Amino acid sequence: MIEKHIRTIRSFVKREGRLTQGQQQALETQWPKYGVDYTEHNLDFHKLFGRKAETVLEIGFGNGDSLCEMAQSSPEKNYLGIEVHRPGVGRLLNSIQAAGCENLRVSNQDAIDVLEHQIPDSSLDRVQLFFPDPWHKKKHNKRRIVQEKFIEQLAKKLKTGGIFHLATDWEDYAQHMLSVLNASELFENLSEGNTFVPKPAERPTTKFEKRGQRLGHGVWDLLFQKK
Repeated sequence: MIEKHIRTIRSFVKREGRLTQGQQQALETQWPKYGVDYTEHNLDFHKLFGRKAETVLEIGFGNGDSLCEMAQSSPEKNYLGIEVHRPGVGRLLNSIQAAGCENLRVSNQDAIDVLEHQIPDSSLDRVQLFFPDPWHKKKHNKRRIVQEKFIEQLAKKLKTGGIFHLATDWEDYAQHMLSVLNASELFENLSEGNTFVPKPAERPTTKFEKRGQRLGHGVWDLLFQKK
């Protein structure tokens, strides 16, 4: 009998929160059009988006505002966003409908499961991981999503030359990300000094980020290319 691998350490705590009436309505009415149901079968991006185009995956989009903005700014690209918290998914579905954003699809599932079972190998042009939970207490560092095994899995899904863009406002986590990725033989650091890059213009500045900047918090961006 084949034993199924069970993930016991997750990079998030699913604090569901209360859905607003609008978010609940969006989940009921917009999910059939823009939602991606979880299965253990590879997605067909051509069928999912109705066209062949550069495909961008964002892991953990939060409330979805910045992802929707990016999708609107680049209508020639396909965007797939993953988020485990349903209120954020509902909010993004509302935004998609209001903006008429036809190049964006949404998954409400653990990103590790989606990567393993639904994303075809060598199918992604870009992966975005913005402000993931830093798990800043040392005893919780093992929960951070950016680990060697995750990087290896991600590399399988990116095309050769594909981009992995990360951002965090926790310096310790930024250094951890940098260390893990610089140690990988699968990726090349695109910064001038094998460190961080200035904030790329295509990444929108979130309200959370603006508030942090007013308080003097830093933000670190990393760009890596699959070899």
